[in-house]
Formats: sequence, C-alpha cells, structure tokens
Amino acid sequence: MNTTTHIDFLSVFIFIGVFQGIILSYFFIKKSSLSIKANKYQGLLILSLSLILLEQFLNLTGYIVKVLPITNYSEPLNFTLGPLIYLFVKERINLSEGKNRYWLHFLIFFLYLGYMSLDFMQSSDFKYNSYVNSFHPDWPLIKAPVIWSNDPLGIKSYVNLATGIQLIVYILLASLQVLKKVKQTGKNILNINDEILVSSRNMISRFIIVVLMFVLVKLFFKGDTGDYLIGFYVSFSILLTSFRVMNDSAYFDQPSFFMDISISKYSKSSLNEVDKMRILTNITLEFSNKHYFSNNLASLSDLAKKIGESPHHVSQVINEKLNQSFFELLASYRIEEAKRILADKKKSNLTVEEVSEQVGYNSKAAFNNAFKRLTDKTPSEYRKTVNNI
Repeated sequence: MNTTTHIDFLSVFIFIGVFQGIILSYFFIKKSSLSIKANKYQGLLILSLSLILLEQFLNLTGYIVKVLPITNYSEPLNFTLGPLIYLFVKERINLSEGKNRYWLHFLIFFLYLGYMSLDFMQSSDFKYNSYVNSFHPDWPLIKAPVIWSNDPLGIKSYVNLATGIQLIVYILLASLQVLKKVKQTGKNILNINDEILVSSRNMISRFIIVVLMFVLVKLFFKGDTGDYLIGFYVSFSILLTSFRVMNDSAYFDQPSFFMDISISKYSKSSLNEVDKMRILTNITLEFSNKHYFSNNLASLSDLAKKIGESPHHVSQVINEKLNQSFFELLASYRIEEAKRILADKKKSNLTVEEVSEQVGYNSKAAFNNAFKRLTDKTPSEYRKTVNNI
C-alpha cells in the first residue's frame, strides 16, 4: 500500500478554508438571530461544502490513506447543495414553504446515503484501490477481496452528472423565486435597490459560476487541477466571509450570503446615525399611526415619496435598523393587524378574504401564505384558537 503524501500551497489554503468553514457553519446555525431562519440553511450549506472540501483535501494530498474507513463519506453531500441553496433563497425573500415539506428536497440525499452504505462497509484494502483508481491510476492495486458489490445498480458513474443536473434545477428554481419577488417591486433584475434581492441575485450568480466551473472541470481538466480550482474558489469565499464577520458584530443578525463578495451598496452612504433615526421615526409613523400597510398599492418608492426621502435611503434604514426588507416590514404590520381583527369578536362576521383586503392584500392566497409563514397557523386556525371556538 502506497502511503505517499504531499502538501502544497493550494492544499494548505483549502484546508484553512475547511477549518474556517466548519467554524462559520456553527455560528450561522447556532448564533444567528432567531428571526433570520435563512442563515440556518446557509450554515448547513457551508458545513456540507466544508466536509466535501475536507475529503477533497485528503484525496489531493494522499492523507486519505491514513483514514481509509471514511473514504467517499462526502459523496452523498453533493445532493444537499442544490436544496440548501433553494431553501435559503426562499426563506430569505419570505417565500418559504410549510415546514412539513422541507424534507422532500433531501430525499435523493437520504436515498443515496443509504445506497452508499454498501460502499462504507467495504474493507480498507477495497477503499484503497478505489482511491488509487480515482487519483493515481498509475499506481499498482493491492489484492482486495470483494464480498458484495458496492454499486449493484451501476449508478455511481452518474453521480457527477446527477449532481450537476440537480444544482442547475435548484438554481433555476431559486432564480424564479427571486424574479417573482422582483416583479412585485415593479423593477427588473438588473435595476433593483432592495438589498435582500440584490444580494440574492448576486448569490445565484456566484453559484452559477461554481456550476460552470464544475462542468468545465469534468469536461476539460485531467488529474486534480480542476478540483483545486473549485476548492480554491469556495475556500476564498469562506475566508472572505470570516474577515467580514470579524469586522461586523451584527453580521449574524442579517441574512447575508457567504459567497457574495461584492461590497455593500451602503458602504458609501451619506446617512449618519441622526438621519437614520429620523427616517426610521417617519417610517414608523407611516406604518403605525397612518396604517400605510393597508394600502394595497404600497411600495418602497411610494413610501419614500410620502416621507420625502430617496428609496435607497429608506431601504437602507429598514435593512440596517430593522433587519428586514421593505416587504418583510410590510408583511409584519399587515399580519399583526390581521391578528387583531381576527381576535376581535365584534368582527367575527368578516370573512378571511375581507380581512385580507382590509390589511392591504390583493390576494387571499398571498394573505394565507404570509399569515402561515409568520404565525405557523392559517387565519382560520388563528381565529378559532384566540376565540376558543
């Protein structure tokens, strides 16, 4: 058994990215604000990428021969990346699904994890030969008895293809969700000023780059050069995020994305703290005292016009001071008002559709989805609960 190992600059860089990625994933999962559920998915995404990169590091340096029992442990994790990207985007722009449906996105992962158990139970000699075949085909194999086939269905050779297809499908689905949200603003995807949507758009573009790199690597690169390129790109993104975290104490209280390497659009803002608090006061007055949210044509630009500020500054204040997008703020006020109406026995004659119209929704379905998302109950269920029906 050949136990040759080698370390170079790129492999060290990838290992540092892995180490930082595991730490980041912990903070995204455990330390994020409870109101920023999207960061939980991001933490799991970073953890999956870090574990995949760790096995890549072990294979590229030869250290996998020191831990042969865990060979190919990260292969099933390929099928978590697409779903986690998609769920992160949906949660981030407030278009999330019911919790009972989340697990369906990971069905392929669980099925393939079970299938890989046939591989996990193989002998260390068998796993050594598997490593040699993949990374050092010029090395001699060793005698390794095979008790059972590790791929009885012959599907392992299609894993890369399946991974690529799944990533493309889920990135397309995430893109459609962003486009749907952008359409509600009356803007186009290249001319939006909502920080959440801008960052979501940038995030999707970063993963499109990763998918393109993945495809090009499999088509044109031989040996481990291509794997190094992907590992370097992801590690760089993780390390850059670590730098941002160290310089922003509120980083985990906002739905930031670790692959968005662009500079914040507010970095050169002319607003000082006094201006921000003044704008925030005016926003609060419009929503709380004047019930601006009940306007079914409410928009960021219209709100900005009412308080005499630019949409950019209004968006900045909502993002920075409330940790919300304009649409999240709008939905929160609408649902709170709907809860008040539904709890009022004097208004029990109002239908759910009438309540939705009173709080500013043009669609009963949109109202139901928003109410369920923020309260975990439908409007009808909430009315029954509070009125003890």
